[in-house]
Amino acid sequence: MSESRPNVLVIMADQLPPHVLGAYGHPQVQTPHIDALAEQGVVFENAYTNFPLCVPARMSMLTGRLAHHIDCWDNAMELPARIPTVAHYMRAAGYDAILAGKMHFIGPDQLHGFSERVVTDIYPSSFAWTPDWLRGERYRPTGINMRAVVDAGTCVRSLQMDYDDEVEHLGIQKIYDLARFAEKPFFLTVSFTHPHSPFMTHQRHWDLYRHDEIVMPRVAPIEVEALDTMSRWLHYAHAADKHTITEEHVRTARHAYYGMCSYVDDKVGRIMSAMRETGLLDRTLVVFCSDHGEMLGERGMWYKQSFFEWSCRVPLIAHFPGSFAARRIDAPVSLVDLVPTLLDLAHETAAPLDGMSLTRLMGGARDPGAAPAEVISEYTGEGVCAPCRMIRRGPYKYVYTHGHPPMLFDLDRDPDELRDLAGQPEASAVESELHSALLAGWDPEHVNRQCLQSQKERLFIHGATDGEPNWAFRARPDDGSRYVRNASAIGTKLKARYPFVEPTPFER
Repeated sequence: MSESRPNVLVIMADQLPPHVLGAYGHPQVQTPHIDALAEQGVVFENAYTNFPLCVPARMSMLTGRLAHHIDCWDNAMELPARIPTVAHYMRAAGYDAILAGKMHFIGPDQLHGFSERVVTDIYPSSFAWTPDWLRGERYRPTGINMRAVVDAGTCVRSLQMDYDDEVEHLGIQKIYDLARFAEKPFFLTVSFTHPHSPFMTHQRHWDLYRHDEIVMPRVAPIEVEALDTMSRWLHYAHAADKHTITEEHVRTARHAYYGMCSYVDDKVGRIMSAMRETGLLDRTLVVFCSDHGEMLGERGMWYKQSFFEWSCRVPLIAHFPGSFAARRIDAPVSLVDLVPTLLDLAHETAAPLDGMSLTRLMGGARDPGAAPAEVISEYTGEGVCAPCRMIRRGPYKYVYTHGHPPMLFDLDRDPDELRDLAGQPEASAVESELHSALLAGWDPEHVNRQCLQSQKERLFIHGATDGEPNWAFRARPDDGSRYVRNASAIGTKLKARYPFVEPTPFER
């Protein structure tokens, strides 16, 4: 292997905001192994997802292109096999490309350039979760609701534990195999589904935290009548009107979530131990990230799908001490920057991408050209009824919901996003500038038509074929029926909880 071309190990968590990591300043959550990566690595303080929902976020990250450029609108949208991914690019550069764990590919192409997958996926590969904007925001194909919050707590076993233990085992086995048999550099992705809801953790991780000391939300719930349009849509999309969420519900869900973060951190520690004992670590760039965040009760909101910081900011840590000194970078970046960064290190070129290489920033460059001028995040998935988009430029974040009032925040002065500057005279110049930048190359009317047509076609196919075909990747013969396939994610996970807990009935 050429010493100038490092191995690459990407470790992904699911639905993890940076706010809950010790490396980003949380005073309570115990994530010592992730914190150790950060101590010796490059920490991006303001990294964003380009779409706060699993499938489009991951497809943007893998392709280095924004979701509207690859027609990826929601959690039931396939990435066309003709679009190159980082796996294709890395293989062209002479790397092996291996995937262990969740990537949530939809459709018949379940590799998208990876030469090998060692584990099936946890979620449907079909059109089962197609939104239907014509039915409104209350239509929930994934089954999402507040039971994940009101029934939070401990368990001996969960579906997500089943999955992530399998991912860890086979991912570490692949590390040993690469150390023994690899003849060229590798690009290995190990992707977990924790700490994605529902909020359930084993007693040993629950016991790391005192229940009465759990750090609670900074921002109190906001009355429905005072919510912005997108948040009001999500209130009903998440069935928040069907349960009363008490302070104890919030405390218990947060307690379990903190335990789930420690569970993931344990796995990061064992992966890093395998890398260290095989001698691979000194020759490997390790990237830790997540696909999107989790509101975790801030503003009274849960899950993702919004552009508030807890939902759309992600941890991004690059660990390669032999090449990049430890530092923290404030400049806003996003997941689409990962592909050009890795290609830069692999000495490979690509077709025009929406991201830019971060290697100069990682090396300490401070000039404006070393960082992206702006960050874009989009949303057209389940829970909304029109195209939504966000732009972050400097300290300002501008949020656009098509056909509804925008929002503008100065994150330096208002990190909790409580003072909307849109329409205020003192912010008119900034608002006008960001509005124009947000709409550049993006036509919301055209996107709206594309989404509605795509939903219509996929809903027809899924209904006409009774949910078939089942495109689930099969690493073992029974993978077509394991985990969550053509059914509600919430319902399937609740049934797999052991000991079983009877779901709390809806109140209304």
